[in-house]
Order: sequence, then C-alpha cells, then structure tokens
Amino acid sequence: MRKALRWLLSLVLLIGAASTAGAATAAERDSAAHQTAGAATASQDIKDRILAIPGMSLIQEKPYAGYRFFVLNYTQPIDHRHPSKGTFQQRLTLLHKDTSRPTVFFTGGYNVSTNASRSEPTQIVDGNQVSLEYRYFTPSRPQPADWSKLDIWQAASDQHRIFSALKKIYRANWLATGGSKGGMTATYYERYYPRDMDGVVAYVAPNDVVNKEDSAYDRFFTQVGTKECRDKLDAVQREALIRRAPLEKLYKEWAEANGATFTTVGTLDKAYEAVVLDFVWAFWQYSLVSDCAEIPAATASDQEIYDIVDQISGFSAYTDQGLEQYTPYYYQAGTQLGSPDIKQSYLGNLSRYGYQPPRNFVPRDIPMKFDPRVMPDVDNWVRHHADHMLFVYGQNDPWGSERFRVGHGARDSYVFTAPGANHGANVAGLVADQKAKATARILDWAGVAPAAVQQDEAKAKPLARFDAKLDARNIEREPALRP
Repeated sequence: MRKALRWLLSLVLLIGAASTAGAATAAERDSAAHQTAGAATASQDIKDRILAIPGMSLIQEKPYAGYRFFVLNYTQPIDHRHPSKGTFQQRLTLLHKDTSRPTVFFTGGYNVSTNASRSEPTQIVDGNQVSLEYRYFTPSRPQPADWSKLDIWQAASDQHRIFSALKKIYRANWLATGGSKGGMTATYYERYYPRDMDGVVAYVAPNDVVNKEDSAYDRFFTQVGTKECRDKLDAVQREALIRRAPLEKLYKEWAEANGATFTTVGTLDKAYEAVVLDFVWAFWQYSLVSDCAEIPAATASDQEIYDIVDQISGFSAYTDQGLEQYTPYYYQAGTQLGSPDIKQSYLGNLSRYGYQPPRNFVPRDIPMKFDPRVMPDVDNWVRHHADHMLFVYGQNDPWGSERFRVGHGARDSYVFTAPGANHGANVAGLVADQKAKATARILDWAGVAPAAVQQDEAKAKPLARFDAKLDARNIEREPALRP
C-alpha cells in the first residue's frame, strides 16, 4: 500500500513539474512576444502611432527643426455623460520631441494656434507639448451647438480623454499648464481629474469665487502703478465720455467703412461705452508703468483721444464681428466663470450703462443661466486639496485681484507674484529665490530634475535652450475685457 502511495505521489509530482515547466515556457514565449511587439511599436514612425489612436486624424504636419509638429483632430463626445448622443471634432496640436521626455498639456482656453510654440514649462523640462482648442471655439464646435454642454466639467473631460489616449505613447510624466483662461482651464482639469497630471503650472488665472462681490478690483485700481499714471488714464477715459458725440461720429464712420454691426450688444452707443470703460483695465492688463508716457493729455484732440482708446481697448471689440469668435467665453462667463464689475466712481454720471454683463455680449437665441455654486467649489478644492500646483501672477495685472490661493491641506503648492508684471507674468519674471523654487518644482514634478537641482534648488534652470521662435513670450493685446 505504501509503495502504491509513494508511486502515486511520485506521479503527481512528476506531472506537476512538467506542468510548471510547460507554464514557464509559455510565459517566456508570451514575454518574448510582448517585448518583440513593444519593440516593433517603438520602431514605428510617431505619426503612425498617433494616428493609430481611435478617433485621431491628421490635419497637417509642419516641419520644425528638432521636433515633429502635428495639427490634429480628435473625435469627442458632445456630452461626456451620454457619449452616444453625438460627437464633434476637437482640434489639437502636438509638438513631438521624444516619447521618453515628459509631456506638457497646454490649454489657452480659446482657439489653438496651428504654429509650433513652446510654453514656458515645456522649455523648462525640454519636453513634448500637446495644445488643445477649447470646446465650442470654432472649428471645434458641434453642429448644431447645444450650448448647455459648454461647461468646465465637459472641457476637463475633453482633456482627460486626450490624455488617456496619448499616455499610452507618452508614458513619462505629464504637466498641465495655461495662461489666463488657460490657467483657469488647467486648474479645473486638476480639480475634476486630479490623478491625471503630475503637476500644474497656472499663469495669471482669475478666480471669481463670488460673482457679485468685486471690491478687490476696485481696490486694485486705486493702488496700481503710480498716482500720476492712474490720474492720466482716468482723465483720458473721462474725456472719451465727455466727448461722446464727436467720438461716436468717428466710430460710426469707421463702422460703416468696415461693415461693422451692433446687433448683439444692441446699439453703437452701448458698444462705444463698453470699449471706453475697458480702457483703464486694458492698459494695466497689457502695458507697463513706463507705457504711461504714450498716453496723451486730457486736452488732446478728439482724434488723439479716439486713437488711444482704440489702441488700448479696441473699437472692434463689441461689434458683432468682434464678439462672434468669443461667444463661448462670454457664455461661460455668464453661466459659471463670473465676470468683473468695477465701479469707476470718478466717471460720475458720464456712464449710462456701467460694466455690462456677459449676457449683453451673447446672441439672445442662446439661453444662459448663472450657476453660483461652481467657482466656490473649485476655490475650496484648490485651497484644501491642491497637490503639485503652482500659480503665477503679475503684480500690475487686474485679473490677479481675485486669484487662487492655497491653504490648509494643500501639498507642495505655491502662489507667486512677479513684481511689476502684467498679464504676461511668468516664472522667468519672479524674484530670484521664487524663480529657482518654481523651476526646481517644475523639473521635479516632470521627473527630470538633475541631481544638482535636487540637492540645491538655486541651480535650477530650463533644460532646453531659449528658441526665439518657439519661446516667444510676448502676449498679444486682445480687444475687450477677457482673461
């Protein structure tokens, strides 16, 4: 009996050993096949790998030395909660350097440029850059457009799907970034999908927590720059309203010559005043104290007053033609983001309309209803849950009057202000110790901080050399009061 049991046990062990050996051999074959497939994938042209992503299509490839630059379309659901209810094509660009490098996800919050460029974090980490057009900015707009699907969660979900698709190719660390409305967009993305990015760098991002409380802006305009400059700007603005009749005559002549119309805002008079009321804000958003020398005296001619207002705030801004491109922004400002309403008491009764609400700048056939819960939710999340987030503001930028702040519960997150800077504030413009800290954190979050930087943040600097074409930091002056 014992012999029979020993024989049976020996047989079981023999079969088990043979099965184990067979399984090991099969696993080795699978591993080898996987490695071979991986090597084959890695050897594919990057364009082929990108276009193999379901829903991705090529619009154009443009040459740029040291990179591959692609303009692409990606199929997105109109409603991420109900993907079966239609799709649209969302435009994006990809500046490809190497799949082993970190990737920066850039959002401008508006249309995307189809020319190659690098955001500041992309230069710092010497990485790839994905740039996304915000939903509902043409041509990335569903037809017909269901405007109720234009909200910050849907836009964040656009980013999440693109990240999920491209992460399979670009496996190194990812950072989100953007300036102004793009900085807001990067922040909202982090709020709704906090596990996607390894870090966020948000530039000059407004944070209008309570839409009806805008006293921070009023305080800003009593303190910014120098008293001499403030008085000079205020005087020109008053003159533009005092001389409304002759200056509106010039405006009407321009409008007729250029085919400009005023159906959305209602009248030429409303458009004129909106431009004039933006004058002081627009100056500080895009100019420096030194630029005050270019502002004429209040005794200047009608044409000189008209010309400086046009130069700073832009009389095309509130025409139907000027507003059309930015309908998605004004829609969001009037439904979730909020918008500034400053007093400008020095204008007295010269103002007929005051700061007009976003509803005045969106065609009336598009319904709008403001939701006051959205911005407080984001603000609370940033204050208490921010992780690996950097906010950069300009000292003289009015949009920074209501800003993001980090508080108890935030980790490895910072808010820095560039002295004397406007809406173009960046890391390079920070004071030395903050510049070093910010650069070091960006490198660390991207997973590319050199050993020397890990030991001493003061040694942190961009890994890529400055490229005058790719890294142009000059902000374009935009007409109208928009972030």
